[in-house]
Amino acid sequence: MNVSTSVERIDLNLFRVFDAIYRAGSLTRAAGQLHLTQPAISNALARLRERFGDPLFVRSGRRISPTPRAREIAPEVEAALSSLRRALAGGSGFDAAVSQRRFVIGMRDVLEFVLLPGLGGGLLQEAPGLRLQSARIERRSLEQDLAAGVLDLAIDVPNPVSAAVQHTPLFEETLCVAMRADHALAGRRLSLKSWLAVPQVVVSSRRNGPVLEELELQRLGLKREVRVRCQHYYAACHLVAASELMLVLPRYYGEWFARYLPLRLATLPVPLPGMSVLMYWHQHAEHDAGHRWLRERIRALFARGALRPA
Repeated sequence: MNVSTSVERIDLNLFRVFDAIYRAGSLTRAAGQLHLTQPAISNALARLRERFGDPLFVRSGRRISPTPRAREIAPEVEAALSSLRRALAGGSGFDAAVSQRRFVIGMRDVLEFVLLPGLGGGLLQEAPGLRLQSARIERRSLEQDLAAGVLDLAIDVPNPVSAAVQHTPLFEETLCVAMRADHALAGRRLSLKSWLAVPQVVVSSRRNGPVLEELELQRLGLKREVRVRCQHYYAACHLVAASELMLVLPRYYGEWFARYLPLRLATLPVPLPGMSVLMYWHQHAEHDAGHRWLRERIRALFARGALRPA
């Protein structure tokens, strides 16, 4: 069955129903959120199913689960509804004290750990009705996600984007070496030779391929022994604190974990330049009052040293 794409021939309220069901995982809860009867929700879902030629939601125990087609269209529906809400609110500006807007910020987990507590705590004091979501960044679709409103902002290292995506630098990310506090090399100046002689743990979300410092070692014709490859710095820091392994990681993350684990940090003996971390947003959000408010708060947070342990 072909899906008609004519906006004039579809009740746009159906998408509010779709969004509510998708979020709630229940027709009953969706009806309550929209102040509609359950038969009205069921009728709207039947019309959506006919329109898309897909069940959209199937029963899974006491909940209903989205089909692959529903998961595919959900971000676009949410982005469209968010755009409509912003358009309606545009003339009245943004009042943080009463706003109930939802902002989705794309960031890596290593940044989320140190940034979100300070960011969320400050924002939610100023805007108690605000909703924040931290989301994983998919770099291949970053521009598309910003354009569609799947992400309101992204905080990441340099990415290739078009002129439609605005960006501003927030800080420089430098790397350091972490080792156990009573490691034989702790407290000394770490030489390249001694560092290469120690077994290492590396962190990467990819199953294979070189990490950043590996590329420089390859260029220099050097090699180190990697004993463990894991997905997250959190696990790697705990492993290093309990072993002879060493780890290369962002200095701000190492400083945070050195407060809670028996770790000692040292300067990385391979000369790597710092890497800029930027904030990205799409140009269609440039003059949105709420979006501008959020960007200003994030800039201020970094200016106050958001990544430094208190």
